[in-house]
Amino acid sequence: MKEIYGDIERLIECAIDRLELDPLDVDFVRNKIIELLGLDYFPPSSSMQSGIQSSDTLDEGENELIEDIIIDFVGHAVSLHLIEREDSATLVDQVLNILSPSPALVNSYFEHIEREDSPEDAMDWLYCLCEANGSVHSKQLDTNPHFASHGLVITINTAKPEFTTTKKAALGNSTHGGYPQCVICHENEGLASANKRTLRTVAVELGGKQWFWQFSPYGYFYQHGICVNNTHTPMKVDRETIRNIIDFVDRFPHFFLGCNAALPRIGGSILAHDHYQGGGQLLPMHTCTALKSYTITRINNRLIETYGSDGSMKNDQPLLILEILDWPGSAIRLISHSRLAIEEVSELIRLAWSNYANDQLHIQPVDDDGNQQSSVSPSVIKTSRGYEMNLIFRNNAISEELPDGIFHARPQYFSIKQEAIGLIEAQGLFILPGRLVHQLRQIEDALLRGEDLPQELEQFRPQWDEINTIVENRNNIRTREAIHRAIEDELGSVCYRILENTAVFPTKESLEEFITEIPDLEMK
Repeated sequence: MKEIYGDIERLIECAIDRLELDPLDVDFVRNKIIELLGLDYFPPSSSMQSGIQSSDTLDEGENELIEDIIIDFVGHAVSLHLIEREDSATLVDQVLNILSPSPALVNSYFEHIEREDSPEDAMDWLYCLCEANGSVHSKQLDTNPHFASHGLVITINTAKPEFTTTKKAALGNSTHGGYPQCVICHENEGLASANKRTLRTVAVELGGKQWFWQFSPYGYFYQHGICVNNTHTPMKVDRETIRNIIDFVDRFPHFFLGCNAALPRIGGSILAHDHYQGGGQLLPMHTCTALKSYTITRINNRLIETYGSDGSMKNDQPLLILEILDWPGSAIRLISHSRLAIEEVSELIRLAWSNYANDQLHIQPVDDDGNQQSSVSPSVIKTSRGYEMNLIFRNNAISEELPDGIFHARPQYFSIKQEAIGLIEAQGLFILPGRLVHQLRQIEDALLRGEDLPQELEQFRPQWDEINTIVENRNNIRTREAIHRAIEDELGSVCYRILENTAVFPTKESLEEFITEIPDLEMK
């Protein structure tokens, strides 16, 4: 039994260093773990002195990671028949929850670090805490295939289930019994039945209302998280949305924050609860170049200069710039040091798009039942140029030929990506289904052996033919490394074409024509 006792002490030592465990709480926490294991005895040790840890003990604990100690702890608990092996994950969750600070303490620590150091330091602290207590599975993110291709970033998320239809997505994000109302409600914090005992959130005020931030358990990129309305209320995109995401980057200027279009089939599987997505890593669209730039001079017949507190120039730039982006989807970027100008122009463009109709382009603002079909996905960052607001134009119309969406991935690409293209993918980070790890390995093996495409992978025939062409154009070198690179090239190409499928304007000229013809927007 001495091994399990030693593991408990090691966990406590590590929690003091990494989970803000107060030495005054050590005896209490130890007893909670003892109770959890059904032990009625714990041997005295030199490290147990009224819960006060010696500096030597702490130094030793600092060299260990909680996840490594947990492996030993669970192994010993199973071998000693204290738990059944199938209960290991639950035990880990329970123990890490006991070792973690309460939500109130987390918010107190976060606010203190933000006030005394910086918002970036506060987010870094919270992220490290969530990694240490297991609510963020960063090791999973590190092991997922991840590469750049065709100006995009591609990752295969081996932990995320694949939701190929809106119905499956809704079911996958639903809860049973009505409590909580959905999987992102604040009531999930600490909920055992949802395996969210270690979830910790921090309060955020947006637009004078209460929201909260949490890091995603299987993040798609560094410090990926969601900002969620405390009230379970449906998603929407309006001027308040624009104002809210700007509020967020004003407080956390090292993050971006954006919002899905809040319509079925074009991203956002949780439409019942208003929330945004963001994080500490720029996505490809944030840094893509502009094909053309305009200076906006008047809004609603008012001079744009009236929005600035120091005239119409800032850092030798006009007060507000609109860029047509060099991007496969239909997107623009607004740039200004004036948040009021950004809000006003963003809302003006959103309203214009929400009412835009063009039969030749298959664009109607509402369907036959009067449901809204057009919306924007906004995303904002702060740079030396000021606020940079990206607006992606989205439409979820369907047709008899394209029942999954006229502006959705074409069926020949479903083997790679059939799920809705949400905010993150629309900005150039593609999250592909975990099944591809095995399927692409089979394709790689067949190409290496000079065989035909395996029959069970016939849905990959278009990609198979294109990969062969890539290999042939590269001197037909068929080493595993060369074939692997060709497959990555093909994945990037397919994802780029999927983004082109989502473009509501088939050319940049047609997008430009829409923008320049908005009646209340004057530019030069």
